[in-house]
Amino acid sequence: MGRGHWRVMGLLGLAVLGGCAVSPFAPSIVQDRGLRVAPAAVVTRPGSYVGRPVLWGGRILASQNLSASTELTVLAYPLDSVGEPRLDRPALGRFVIREAGYLETVDFAPNRLVSVYGGIAGVRSGQVGEKPYLYPVVQAQKLYLWPPGHPRPAVQFGIGIGIGVH
Repeated sequence: MGRGHWRVMGLLGLAVLGGCAVSPFAPSIVQDRGLRVAPAAVVTRPGSYVGRPVLWGGRILASQNLSASTELTVLAYPLDSVGEPRLDRPALGRFVIREAGYLETVDFAPNRLVSVYGGIAGVRSGQVGEKPYLYPVVQAQKLYLWPPGHPRPAVQFGIGIGIGVH
């Protein structure tokens, strides 16, 4: 192969690596499938889940600053391999994130994506519209607000010869 071919291959390799996402969570956390119990399962047996760690994420529905903490109400979605919510999958229910201290609610605004690692602190009664609803509460240990513009578009890459139609 000539020098030009190696340059093309090198640029192609950089492009592929550039499309790889890095998790904001430790590899042991994102790989632990036991942390991904659904919020609906916690609501059915809350006592057996209190203190248990989870890795959850989704779309922020509301945020509220309290005297010593901030609470985010989140519509949960399954997570991908780096812990990012997958909005192309069915929602898993709602939950509340409790973060000690103050979070800027303008940054943690409705429709932003968030992921959290923390322990189940219990279940809280609330409502969705006029319907009663039970919200699992997660005490955040690590909270990650995904950058605006997420979910990131799926990388589409192909090599071929011929005519293609999409």
